[in-house]
Amino acid sequence: MKKIAIFIGVIILTSSCSDSDKNELRIAHLQSEIDSLTKKVEKSQPGLGEVMSAIQMHHAKLWFSGINGNWKLAAFEIGEIKEQLEMAEVLKAVRPEVASLPMIYPAVDSISNAIAHQDEKGFHGGFEYLTSSCNICHQVNKFEFNVIITPKTEPVVNQIFNIQH
Repeated sequence: MKKIAIFIGVIILTSSCSDSDKNELRIAHLQSEIDSLTKKVEKSQPGLGEVMSAIQMHHAKLWFSGINGNWKLAAFEIGEIKEQLEMAEVLKAVRPEVASLPMIYPAVDSISNAIAHQDEKGFHGGFEYLTSSCNICHQVNKFEFNVIITPKTEPVVNQIFNIQH
């Protein structure tokens, strides 16, 4: 209803205006619509904290899948971490912390390689590298109070990490 009233108002205004005035009114109206939609989109996106929390959950699930030799699940979880990092870079590009995310990619590549080769020792080293890279990124960005560790307990109770072959 509100849009109809705005539309009728624009029509009334434009009928008594010159072509250049009409164009300016249309442009102003369209810009207002763009601004309104932009705000709605921004509000619907997850915050950087939510993206990082998702990464933290996948980090924990990655650990338990890897130590249990569930390489398919480990590959899935590192893929999810990559997706979340990419999402953070796209959605939160204006946040200064996001500029530091590329420091994590070498660790992601390291553990991805270990997973691809089903290399248990490489997985352990890669996971340690990933965890320390996350913590270094937190320190660089003044989030040193957010310390990530190797999980001690499974993060979810409704998933099997040790698949029997």
